[in-house]
Formats: sequence, C-alpha cells, structure tokens
Amino acid sequence: MSVTATPKSPQGQHQLATTQEQKLFTHALNLLTETPAPSGGGFEAPTIAEFFPAPVLFEGTSFEINRIMLIRLLITALIILFFTLWASRAQKATKSGQIVPSKFQLIGEIALNFVRKSIAHEQLGEKDGDRFLPLLTTIFFIVVGMNFTGIIPLLNIAGTSVIGLPLVLALVAYFTFIYAGVKKHGGHFFTAALFPAGVPPVFYILVTPIEFLSTFILRPVTLALRLMMNMIAGHLLLVLCFSATSFFLFENQSLVALFGAGTFAFGFVFTLFEILVAFLQAYVFTLLTTVYIQLALADEH
Repeated sequence: MSVTATPKSPQGQHQLATTQEQKLFTHALNLLTETPAPSGGGFEAPTIAEFFPAPVLFEGTSFEINRIMLIRLLITALIILFFTLWASRAQKATKSGQIVPSKFQLIGEIALNFVRKSIAHEQLGEKDGDRFLPLLTTIFFIVVGMNFTGIIPLLNIAGTSVIGLPLVLALVAYFTFIYAGVKKHGGHFFTAALFPAGVPPVFYILVTPIEFLSTFILRPVTLALRLMMNMIAGHLLLVLCFSATSFFLFENQSLVALFGAGTFAFGFVFTLFEILVAFLQAYVFTLLTTVYIQLALADEH
C-alpha cells in the first residue's frame, strides 16, 4: 500500500488542489462528451441530412438524381398523365354528346373549377383569369402534388422541401407578374412601382429603395422560403414522432414503451395536420401569385 505524501507548504497544497480540480474537470468533460453505445440501435433524432439523400442514378454527373428528384419526376409524370387522360375523355364526351360526366371527368372538373373560380376569377376577373389560368393551374397542382408526397408511405418526403423547386416556381411567378405589368403599362409599370403617386418627391429617397426591395426582391424570396420551410418543419416533426414511436415500442422492454402510444397519436394528428398544410400552402402560393399579377395589372400603374 502506497501513501501519497501531502505537501505541508501552502504553495504545495495549492498546486495539489489545482491539479485535482483539473483532473475532475477533465473527467466531467469526458462524461459529457462521451456518446454511449445505444442498445438495439437507440433513438436517432431527425437532422437536416434527411433532405440530402444519397444519389441513386448518374452519381458524379451533372444529371445526378437522388430520392427527392425521383419523387419530383414521378409526381410531374402523374400530373401530366391525369390531365391528359381527363382532357382526352372530356373531348370524347363532347363529341359523343354525353351529358352526364363520368366520375373521373367530375374529379378533373372540380379540381379545375376550384382554381378557376376560387383563385383566378376571384382576383383577376373572368378575362384575365382565363388568360393566366393555365399557369395558375400548373403551379397549384405541382405544389399540392409535391407537398402530399411528404405523407405518402415509401416516399415520405415532400418534393418542395428542398429550395430548388420552390425557387423555380417563385421565379416563374416573379417573371409572370413583371411580364403582365410591362405588357399592359410599358415602362410606366416600373416607375409607378418605384415612385408611388401622392408621395412628396423628397420622400422618394426612402420610399423607392423600400418599394424596390419589397416588390422586386422580397416577393420571390418569401414565396420560396414560406413553401420550403413549412415542408421542412412538417417532415422533421413527423420523423421525430414516428422515430420516437419505433424507439419506445421496439427497443424498450419496460413500462417506458407505453410512451410509444402517445408519440404515435401525436404522429397521427400531425399527419392529418400536414394534409391541411400541404393543400393550404399550394393555395397560398397560387393565390399570392395571382395577387401579384393583379397588382401589376391594376389601373393605377
């Protein structure tokens, strides 16, 4: 048995206390930073890496495709197929003199009439509404279709949860309302937007930069970010709930497993909520696009 001699001098005792404090601090730091090996896999919280899956086709090339890109291609193909079949059957029904539409035709008509009457005609009137209806219909059904993939089994992630697609749609809306304004008002569209009527000229120093930022910069940015962030938040929330459910039910043998029922219930409720959000975000995106076009066409320009 060895006995450690305790220094009798105050200086020696101070050095010993400092050394012990350093050892305790190092030990505590190691305990905090140490990652214990989980039993049965453990619980893994969702991360931002969910939105950057590994490539599945053409890896390392300019045409690299991952799971999200496959989802986008799939939904685009389904939308094209749906409306192609609907238009073909509607044309045949018209030629044959069919009065009562089939269920398939009725679904297509309800979908189109929602965009036409609730968004396009409501904001732009019948003439301009029908003029921009193809674009507005395309935007609405692309967004709603891509949003709903976040709750479809085996897909499980929204095609709009990565900035690429929301940004493309926002730029389409951006150039459309500028095109509409320039075609109707010419160059006066920009002067009216940047130099609002009724404002004293001295205040244009403040008003013009604000109008430029809000009209020509923030509109596409907010359109894209609003859509993307809602889909990101919804996906992370669902993954969190169902990952916790799996952890509690299948990796615990104690009463803690009962918590799995609660997390599953929350996941189910949030899934229903995501259905509402998927539709609502498509409606808001299309509606704001229509409002921007309406503002560009307004007579005060």
